[in-house]
Formats: sequence, C-alpha cells, structure tokens
Amino acid sequence: MSAITLFSGIYCHGEEIARKVAESLGYEIVQDQDLISEASKRFHIAEDKFFRAMVGKTSVFNNFTHERQRCIAYLKSVVADSLKRDNQLYLGFLGHLIPKEISHVLRVCVIASMKYRTEQAVKEGVMSEKAAAKSIYGEDVGRTRWTAYLFQKDPWDASLYDILVPLDEKTVDDVSVLVCNHVRKDDTIQPNEASLKAVEDFCLASQVEVALAKEGHGVSVSSKDGRVLLSINKHVIMPSRLEEELKKIVSKIPGVSKIEMKLRPGFYETDIYRRYDFKTPSKILLVDDERQFVETLSERLIMREMGSAAVYDGEQALSFVEEEKPNVIILDLKMPGIDGIEVLRRIKNDEPNIEVIVLTGHGTKKDEEMCMEFGAFAYLEKPVDVEVLTKTLHAAYAKVGN
Repeated sequence: MSAITLFSGIYCHGEEIARKVAESLGYEIVQDQDLISEASKRFHIAEDKFFRAMVGKTSVFNNFTHERQRCIAYLKSVVADSLKRDNQLYLGFLGHLIPKEISHVLRVCVIASMKYRTEQAVKEGVMSEKAAAKSIYGEDVGRTRWTAYLFQKDPWDASLYDILVPLDEKTVDDVSVLVCNHVRKDDTIQPNEASLKAVEDFCLASQVEVALAKEGHGVSVSSKDGRVLLSINKHVIMPSRLEEELKKIVSKIPGVSKIEMKLRPGFYETDIYRRYDFKTPSKILLVDDERQFVETLSERLIMREMGSAAVYDGEQALSFVEEEKPNVIILDLKMPGIDGIEVLRRIKNDEPNIEVIVLTGHGTKKDEEMCMEFGAFAYLEKPVDVEVLTKTLHAAYAKVGN
C-alpha cells in the first residue's frame, strides 16, 4: 500500500488529521521524534544535533565539520529503512527526505493563513494574539530553512506535494477524507515495480552517504540500479585524488556496481571542499579585539585544517557560544566591555564542556591564577609559537571528546 507524508504549519491540526487518516486506513504514524531517536541510537549522536540540522541555521563551522550533511545522511538511512515497512504515515519534516522517484508516496501539505492560525492558537488558550503570531513566525522560519536547504524552495511550494490543502477553506474531516480517498482510488500512487526499485536505490544511496559521512565527507549521493553518482558543489583542489579516495570507500558497499564523481558547475571557487578529520579541532572560536591578530591566527589554523570563527568582544563571544557551541575557545583577557576573565567565568559556568585557552599579551600572574581557578584549559602569552598553540588545541579538543 502507499505511504503518506504529511507536512503542516503549526496550528493547522496536522496531528489530528494524521490520526484520523491513520485510523481510517490502518496506517502507523511515524513522527520525526521516532526517526530521530532511532538515528541517535544507531549513530551515537545527540538528538538535539538532528533537530538543529533540520530547523537551525547552518553553523559557521559546517564547511569544516560537515555536521549538517552528516546528520541528514544518518536520517536518510533511518527513513530509507522505514520505507521497507508497509502502511506508514510520516508526520513532520523528515518525509521530505523521501525522493520523488518513489512514486507510491502521497505527499500532503496542510497550511492556513496567519489569521487562521493565530485565531486557533488563541482559541486553544495557548497564548495572546501577539505571542501567537511571533511563535508561528518562528516555526515557519524553521520550516523554510529545511525546504530551502533540501530543495531551494518555500515550504508551501505546491511543486513539493501531491495535495496542498488550505485549511481556511476545509475542515479537518474534509482533509482526512480527501487524503484517504486519494490513497484508496488513485492508481498512480500505488506501488509498482519502478517505485519499489526506487526504494532500493534510495536505500543504497543512503548507505553510501553514511559510509562517506563516517569518513568525514559531505557529498550528495544518488543511485540507480547499482550505479552511484557522487556530486560535489565546491571547489576541489585535487579532484583525481578525491575521486580515488571516495571510490575506495564506496566500492566496499554491497550492491554498488559503478561509481561516478561529478563536480557541479557554478560552484564558488573560494568555497573549497574539505574532508573532516574527526581528530582535528574544527569548531574553534577566537575572541580578541585585535582584528589583524585574529585574521592572521585564523589563516594559520586553516592551513592546519582547523576551522575557526572570530568575534571581537566579550558580549559577542557569549552570544556566539549560546548559538553555535564551539568545542574550544581561544580567549584574550583585555577587551572593551565584558573582559576575558568574566567571559571565561560565564562560559565555564554555563557550558563546562567547552574548553577555553587564554591567550593574552597583558596578563599578570594573578590573572593566570584566576583563569585556572575558573577552569581555563591553559594560559598562554603572546606572542605564541603556533606549534605550541596547535598542540594545546589538540589536547583541549581531546579532552572535549568530540
């Protein structure tokens, strides 16, 4: 029988519609949380990282870590495996990972106007009209990030769905009956040889993506009849060497008969493809008000394949840490506004797993003692030998355990 994906805006009764459809057709509802929990157990990654991969902004470190691509590859693997079961209704974001080539999937979207959704939120007694509008906007931003990342399209784009229903014009029962009738009567969404083969292709492509992700690669993968296409949309410095490395990984996967690598046209020459080395620090925050020093240090770290971002005062550092969660911070002490010692104290209090290396040119022995007391990993003085700093970064990263 056909599978169903149901994607909806908040306050559009998505769960109620899913429940009615599932009861009528005898389907099992598969929610994002179910699939994320399975992915978390299978690949030993915290659930919140999967949620961030779906609805969060792409991390400034992602070019080095490929974390978003890796999380999505793992989610695809779980979704692909679940498609082997009959009578599934996917409620939420992850149904979008199912390729269009799998034609026995009915793709449904339920949406309504802001006015309708705001009224529903107020009617449910959840919040005021103003708070409801703010909440709806925030939820829509997450949905927009997801479909923009996957398809470069708006979440309510009709081309993504077989059925797009404006709930302003229909009741929950109307939508439920409409979906059930399509599943029962529309022959074009019934499983056939081609669509079942597309499931096999999706499963193989997801296995390849997982294998590459585990080796630190972020590559788009498609598959057809055992032929695997690896697509890269970044500048590759040594394409023949990369192709050899990728083929060596992929050729070990059962079912792969042919491998092709394609460099997509139109990529930015400055956006360089990098393999992520799990043992190399790649989420480093530089905090220093000396911009030239920060830029020079960042370049030296990049030469060592270490990804970094920079901010120039304590307030920016605290905001960045709250949003991005770096592994290691290199922190100056003397800055305008919130000084380095206070930044260190707050970070170690709120995020004790982040390691902080103090690097200053104006510190005293008392400053050093205070920094170590607050939990600094190391206290270094400018000018610093870059090799000493590199070794210290590796040691701090090893302690973080990421």
